Amino acid sequence: MHPPYEVILRADHAVDRPVPLVDHTGGGAEDHTPLRLAVAQPLCVPRDVAANARAHAAAVRAAGARVVVFPELSLTGYELDAPVVSVDDPRLAPLVEACAETGTLALAGAPVAGDHIAMLAVTGDGVTVAYRKMWLGDAEAHRFRPGHTPAVLTVDGWRVGLAVCKDTGVAAHAERTATLGIDVYAAGVVESARDAAVIDQRAHRIATAQRVWVAVASCAGSTGGGYTEAAGRSGVWTPEGKVVARAGTEPGESVSASLG
Repeated sequence: MHPPYEVILRADHAVDRPVPLVDHTGGGAEDHTPLRLAVAQPLCVPRDVAANARAHAAAVRAAGARVVVFPELSLTGYELDAPVVSVDDPRLAPLVEACAETGTLALAGAPVAGDHIAMLAVTGDGVTVAYRKMWLGDAEAHRFRPGHTPAVLTVDGWRVGLAVCKDTGVAAHAERTATLGIDVYAAGVVESARDAAVIDQRAHRIATAQRVWVAVASCAGSTGGGYTEAAGRSGVWTPEGKVVARAGTEPGESVSASLG
């Protein structure tokens, strides 16, 4: 079984003590063990954490990946009034069990106490709040508070920066996260089908500007907040901005890529 991811690193003092950005597209990449990474867009039942956790568990088992990224608020749907999900919520047990069986780190979306829109890190050892969304949409700001710091997880030597939806559209977010020295920028998003091109534009810009892999898990199907037809089309981009894995528009799809 794989060990859990390493300590979460936050950038509270990144401005005072910046870490030089490392270009991992050259000689450094071969120093890593290849990382199998998947992006998943499971069918989401509004506010039904138990059903969604089971769907996440099925996606983890099917992906066969070390890291699986899920969309924004994937455990509740994009329901801005959904109750918070605690890290010890027993409804998350099926997902924890799936991660234990497969050695996977799952990055799932949920509202958490604070109130924040968060990315949860789920392994066979349990659940932690890995990151709190820093840039909120207008409707989100009526309930939620922004997080203050970027976050990075280290998995098998790969440094994975975390993002949620609107974060990806703010250049300063990618820049601050990259300052921590990352190999991958992983985001969970919700976009409407008519705005599907936004996902590609942002991912390509981040990949090429920061010279990192980009993984975006995008909600598919119908969810709250007026997203009657979400974009789907989750994908993985190389540091050169090339798409190497792409899902379609239907819920239940996932794709993966080997980074190395």
